[in-house]
Amino acid sequence: MKRNQRRDWRAGEQAEQHYLVEPRSLAGGGDVRHIFEYLRACGWQDKSKRSGPLAFVSPDRSIRVGYDPFVQPGGWTIHSKAGAHQDEWIAMLGRQAPVEIVAGLTDALARPRSAHAPDVWAPLQEQRWETRRPSGQFNARSPEGTAWMQFYEDPSGQAMWWSGANDQQGNGWTAVFTASTPMHVVQAFSTALASPEPVMRPRGRVPHSSKIRTTSVSVFPSQLSAWQQTRIQAARTATWARWAANRPRTATRPAAGSHHVRARR
Repeated sequence: MKRNQRRDWRAGEQAEQHYLVEPRSLAGGGDVRHIFEYLRACGWQDKSKRSGPLAFVSPDRSIRVGYDPFVQPGGWTIHSKAGAHQDEWIAMLGRQAPVEIVAGLTDALARPRSAHAPDVWAPLQEQRWETRRPSGQFNARSPEGTAWMQFYEDPSGQAMWWSGANDQQGNGWTAVFTASTPMHVVQAFSTALASPEPVMRPRGRVPHSSKIRTTSVSVFPSQLSAWQQTRIQAARTATWARWAANRPRTATRPAAGSHHVRARR
C-alpha cells in the first residue's frame, strides 16, 4: 500500500484517547480477547457458553483456560490435568488481573517449553524487586510496594504460590498457584508481572489510583487492530511451523489449493 493510500484509508477515522498505565499491575483487567484470540490462533478450541463463562481448551485437551465475570469474585481459572510426568495443577487469578500479565502465563502454555531451567525469582530481581526469605517463605515486593509474589509452605507441608497487587483505593487482585504448577509457567507469570513496560487502556477504563502514572496518547482504531493482528499472526506462524516440523515425512503432500483452514469466529 502506498503512503497516500494509507493516508486516505485513515481519513475517515477519528483518533481515540488512550492511556499508557504504569505500573502495569494496577492497570485493571483489560480486553480478554488479548488472551483468547492468541489461544485460538495457537489451535486451542473455544468451549465458551453463550452468555456464560468463556473457556478455551488446549489441542490435547489437557489444559483449560476459563474466565467467568458473572460470579463473585470472578476471574480466571487455569486447570491442567495430571499427565505422565506432571501432577494436576490449578491457577486462579482475580478479574482485575491485567490481561497482559495473565497472558504471560497462558501464552507460555501455548508455546513449547524452553530448554533452560526456569527461575521464578530472576525476572523480579532483574527489575530490582526486594526479596527476602523468612522461615518457610520466599517473598518479593515491587519497588513501588504495590505488587508482590510469595512462595509459602506451612508446617504441615502444604505449599502454594501467592501473588497480586493492591493500593489504598481498593484496586487490586490476587493470584494463587498450586505448588504443582510447572516452574516455567510460574516464571512466565513473574516475568510479565515484573515487566516495566506500561500497558494501554482506553479512556474511562483507567482505575482511580494514587499509585499509577498515566501518559495520554491518541490512537486510531486501525492501529489497535493492526497491533492485535500482529500478535495473532505471530501465533499462527509459530503454530504452523511446529505442525510442519512434526508432520510425518511419509505423508502424502496435498495438492495445491486443496487444504484450507477455516477460522472460527
